Amino acid sequence: MRVIAGEYRSRVLQAPRGDATRPTSDRLRETLFNVIGPRVEGSRFVDLYAGSGAVGIEAISRGADFVWFAESAKPAVRAIRDNLSALKIAGGFALEDRSVARLLNSLVEKQRAVEIVFLDPPYEAAEEYEETLKFLARNHATVLGDGAVVVAEHAKKKPLEARYSVLERYRVLEQGDAALSFYSVTE
Repeated sequence: MRVIAGEYRSRVLQAPRGDATRPTSDRLRETLFNVIGPRVEGSRFVDLYAGSGAVGIEAISRGADFVWFAESAKPAVRAIRDNLSALKIAGGFALEDRSVARLLNSLVEKQRAVEIVFLDPPYEAAEEYEETLKFLARNHATVLGDGAVVVAEHAKKKPLEARYSVLERYRVLEQGDAALSFYSVTE
């Protein structure tokens, strides 16, 4: 697994050992950033269920202003810290290692609007998708900046809803067994 482009291009990233974490493939990450690329530079980016941190690190490499990572699995948290350390990334990020809900609630409390949210919970955790997308929809005025995009990686065979309140899906890209669903706020 490598950083695709930007300042840390071609640098190797480590993934947690074992099968508990399913890193976003280089190819799917490249597809994701081909779509959201113009939005990344200078953005505030959230990587939920971050795993190895590859998506958030890719955002940092491509010029995101700040990245929030949320991951609670200890081996994955260690991988994120090791990857950031190996790349000598000392600032411009925060890591919430307790829960996704804790990070999202913190963003609401501090009124931190972000431009890009990426979420990639375990494919079998359907409730995580629903809870997270509904939370973002309920709190969109505080958490999602103007023109924000929310992207969910999920199993191709388990499509997500087309709409979660004010979050409406406007695009789906499929690659292998995975799919990316893109949402924006429509009121």
